Amino acid sequence: NTIDNIFVLPNLGEDCVFAEEYAELVQRCGNYVPSKRPTFGIIKKLLQKFNPNNESPIDNMILLLQKYTNQLELRVAERTQEILAEKEKGDQLLHSLLPPNIALELKMGNTTTARSFDCASICFSDIVGFTSLASQSTPMQVVNMLNELYTMFDYILDRFDVYKVETIGDAYMVVSGIPHENGIDHASEIACMALELISAVQEFTIPHKQKKKLQIRVGIHCGPVVAGVVGTKMPRYCLFGNTVNMALRMEADGEAMRIHVSNCYAQMLLRIGGFDLRKRCCTSNCLENGSTAKCTWWLNYVTIPKWAFRLHKPSAASIP
Repeated sequence: NTIDNIFVLPNLGEDCVFAEEYAELVQRCGNYVPSKRPTFGIIKKLLQKFNPNNESPIDNMILLLQKYTNQLELRVAERTQEILAEKEKGDQLLHSLLPPNIALELKMGNTTTARSFDCASICFSDIVGFTSLASQSTPMQVVNMLNELYTMFDYILDRFDVYKVETIGDAYMVVSGIPHENGIDHASEIACMALELISAVQEFTIPHKQKKKLQIRVGIHCGPVVAGVVGTKMPRYCLFGNTVNMALRMEADGEAMRIHVSNCYAQMLLRIGGFDLRKRCCTSNCLENGSTAKCTWWLNYVTIPKWAFRLHKPSAASIP
């Protein structure tokens, strides 16, 4: 081979059998002094030495191609596993934002329609005195505190048949019976979860105010709910209906470290059995169905092992 009348030796490559010997022979054959070049007889003897079995160059080529093919298949398999792992991470993130069945519909390019549920239990909680606490803290300290608190709540939720709807500021919203109906179990699932949240908060320490005890209010109500996805950019799975408003009222009209529940939710728990509830005096702020005032209740603790085993550390909500 020549480039601009300059003699260039071929590159045999690292995978060539007897690469060094062949390279040396080629260099000798390419000597600029003809007398120093080996004769054809010497070349033939050297080639027989290099290839005593008289293997066909085609066979060697096929072996090399098979080797390259195997290496390529291995690399493709590795890349495929990496892609699948990244896809799994993406699916997990999507499922943490939307129910899996809703996420699947959206991934397939389908539109989702709102669905009505006959009965579900909704729980709201918020931090008592959050505005005052936030005013005494830096924004970064507030974010870190909420992140630690709600990460703890998220871990607790994994043990119950509930679905975290959203967090807005210091408000934490959870539902059971949506997006998957579970009969009347939604009432007991939310009750056990709420008791566990109260118990966990009693041991929670504010990172930047370790001497100050954090307190939350919890409110629960049950009833018909409409659920659906709102928006196309950053879509959210939202709940609508008077049940949502009543659950929020139960929380707003509650007391620190207590679980305030509506009358209809309390009656459902009493039918299920296994929970200690105490009547609370009627208040003008707690109106069920937007009209008649009814007594609300405090959910205090579980009374039978059937529900106690669900709790990491069974303990009563604070009872004055």
